[in-house]
Amino acid sequence: MHTAMSGQELENVLDQITRRVTEESTGIRLIPGGPDPTEDVYTVHVRFCRGFHSSLSFRTDSALLTRLTQSMLQEEQVTLQDLEDVAKEYFNVLCGHIVAALFKATRVTARFSVPSFHRGSYSPEGHTEQFVIHYSSDRGEAALLVHHIPAP
Repeated sequence: MHTAMSGQELENVLDQITRRVTEESTGIRLIPGGPDPTEDVYTVHVRFCRGFHSSLSFRTDSALLTRLTQSMLQEEQVTLQDLEDVAKEYFNVLCGHIVAALFKATRVTARFSVPSFHRGSYSPEGHTEQFVIHYSSDRGEAALLVHHIPAP
């Protein structure tokens, strides 16, 4: 039996998992709230291919993405290719935890696409933002988790 989930419940699940996985995998603490990333923004995006008709984007400023990459690679010097590779892997892991939590809550088996990486703020064509969760890092860097749904 499938269980429906309200938008607020979904937002809460996504927020909790994003903060937990980020801190556990990188040591970076994300704090709810804060401004939009504005300078040198990167976006990693996935769409759900089965189970849900939505997609997720994680937008971050370069400072946070660089720190996340340095932490995961345990290297001080990182390249643009490192940023892309780590962003995709980080989001892949994050979405794996999200799919597991959504299955537990709804009994809907979901699959998601391979993450795509974009320079700047990316939003999928034909979709609108259902909600946006703003984050500041423990060092004041900015990030957003965006849930996109098909436009009416």
